[in-house]
Amino acid sequence: MVDAIALVALAITLLFVLTTVIRSPLKDDVAWLLWVAKKWLGGRDLYVDLVEVNPPLVIWLYAIPAAFSNWLDVAPKLTSTLFFATILVGSAWWTANLLHGRASLFDRRAPVFSIIAILLLVLPGVEFGQREHLLAASVLPYIALFVRALEGEPEPRFQASLAGTFAALGCAMKPSYALALVLVELIGVLRGHRRLRLAPVAFIAATGLYGVSVLIFEPDFLTRAVPLALTLYGGTDTSVWHILTESRNLLFGQAVTLLLCAYQRETFARHSPFLRHLFLALVAFAVACTVLFVMQGKDWFYHRLPATTATVLALILWLSVVFTAQFGQLAGAAGRPSWRRLGLPVTCGIAAMFAFGFANVQRIRPWVEAAAEPNLSTEVKLVKLIKREKAKTYIAFSEWIALGFPVVNESGVSWTSRFDSMWALKGEIWKTRQDGRPPKEWPIRRWVARDFVAGCPDIAVVDTREGTNYIAVLVGSDEEFARAWSHYREIAFFDGLRVFKREELGCASEPLPLGRPPQTAVVPQE
Repeated sequence: MVDAIALVALAITLLFVLTTVIRSPLKDDVAWLLWVAKKWLGGRDLYVDLVEVNPPLVIWLYAIPAAFSNWLDVAPKLTSTLFFATILVGSAWWTANLLHGRASLFDRRAPVFSIIAILLLVLPGVEFGQREHLLAASVLPYIALFVRALEGEPEPRFQASLAGTFAALGCAMKPSYALALVLVELIGVLRGHRRLRLAPVAFIAATGLYGVSVLIFEPDFLTRAVPLALTLYGGTDTSVWHILTESRNLLFGQAVTLLLCAYQRETFARHSPFLRHLFLALVAFAVACTVLFVMQGKDWFYHRLPATTATVLALILWLSVVFTAQFGQLAGAAGRPSWRRLGLPVTCGIAAMFAFGFANVQRIRPWVEAAAEPNLSTEVKLVKLIKREKAKTYIAFSEWIALGFPVVNESGVSWTSRFDSMWALKGEIWKTRQDGRPPKEWPIRRWVARDFVAGCPDIAVVDTREGTNYIAVLVGSDEEFARAWSHYREIAFFDGLRVFKREELGCASEPLPLGRPPQTAVVPQE
């Protein structure tokens, strides 16, 4: 009966998530990566024709659903959603099997599998399919095997090799997060486990093989993408204080898990050392991931997904042990925890779970609303306008990637820029203010201007919600762009966006007709 209820709950959750993802606009980063993967499959050179700062494995991975989309002639949104869901549910099933029978709490496989899968499916909300989302799922089997090794259990060779490779591929999408697993391994060494294991060996071997593959097949990542990111990506940085403030739920949850560590011997030791080691491994991984995402300096929720996933799992584990022990299923009456002593940590644990739950509902609500009323979203409005105007080419002057992707994916229009948004131009402006001059090796505003003139987009969108006036910057620094922009007139304004259409005259470098002064439609500085 318990198994049936758990599986039904998982089936309902899976149906809800799949329906919501497919009906709502595709997440901007996911849409862009799918578009890049499709262009790469079509012969475009990654990091040369397509400017991207993520490691090659991200594109190689997204190329799988992009290829299926081409073969089956269906929308990439459908193939990618099913592909990502398969990875998440598969990781949950694998992890549940690795935990099965290692403690009485894991005697029933279906509930453990359902809890992990539901968490992986629901927790990211609109960030479904992000790199950090997949990374969080990829490390769970590795952590489960690590804890089994701490208990002295022989390592299954095939599963250990597979888990190490799986975790390495996940971390290869965000290489800094490999340090979190290094910390977990160091904790194992400090606890006296110094025997060489196959899982970390496979992790190192897979990472090394991937590094060699990058050098052979995508050397431009190291010579172009990495220097570009190091030079300009700081333009999107946020203060540490702001990041910590926005991460208050996660920090509260981690503070609670660290508090629970003080009670871990009383809670776990009399029942199962395996559970205690699993709890400590999850907490260590979560804390390390938190430090890593704060160091990145970006206030983006999906950067918190690995830490959030591990923290929530640690809280669920600890509360499950306490409540199950209290009802006598893990131990006899003599082994039941003292409520007088555990009252405070239990209360804090429940409060942290409520905080995570409330925050997740707040994130999911607009996602569900977009799925229920897709025509109200900005992305869908832009797609309809592009189709109404029968535009073939398009550009958006905004740091918000969603104005470009998934708009391009859904409308089939050609994107007239090598960048996914204006983040690089914003970075160049930021770097110029820092150094007093623009970086010579990265003339971003010239590249953006050249792409605009060469692509001559039918429709151009200007985001007035941002503090940076990209049009004014480009008009003031590039004469050809100013001449081309003079051929555009405003045709719509909605959701803070000014939409411009190219006149029939064209926007190439030709001079304006005599007697007609330039009419540059510049968005006023906010």
